[in-house]
Amino acid sequence: MNRKLKKTQNLILRKHRVRSVVSGTKECPRLTVTVSNLHISAQIIDDTKKVTLVAASTVGKKLTGTMTEKAIAIGTEIATNAKKAKIKRVVFDRNGRLYHGRIKALADAARAGGLEF
Repeated sequence: MNRKLKKTQNLILRKHRVRSVVSGTKECPRLTVTVSNLHISAQIIDDTKKVTLVAASTVGKKLTGTMTEKAIAIGTEIATNAKKAKIKRVVFDRNGRLYHGRIKALADAARAGGLEF
C-alpha cells in the first residue's frame, strides 16, 4: 500500500475514534481544530443542532510567522469570539491529530484566553 494513502487512512481512523466519544452540546460545545500545510482553522460547534457557533481561521488574513505562531493567534481569536458568544466551557476535538506542536499551542492560547476544556 502507498505510504501516503496509509497515513491518510490512519488519520481518518483516529478521527472517527475521537468523534465517537467527543460530542458538543449547548452547554459545552465542541472546539474542533483543522490544520493544513498553510492554514489553521478552529470552530466551536453545537452537535445537537449541527450549527457552528464561532469560527476563526488564518484564511484571508495577513498573519506572518511560523505555523505555531499562527496557531497561537487563532487560539486567542477563538477565545475572544467565544467570550462574545457567552461560551465558557468547550470539549476539545483535535481532529485525529496528535496533541503537540500547533494543536497544543492553539489549545494553550485558547485556555489563556478564558476557555475551559
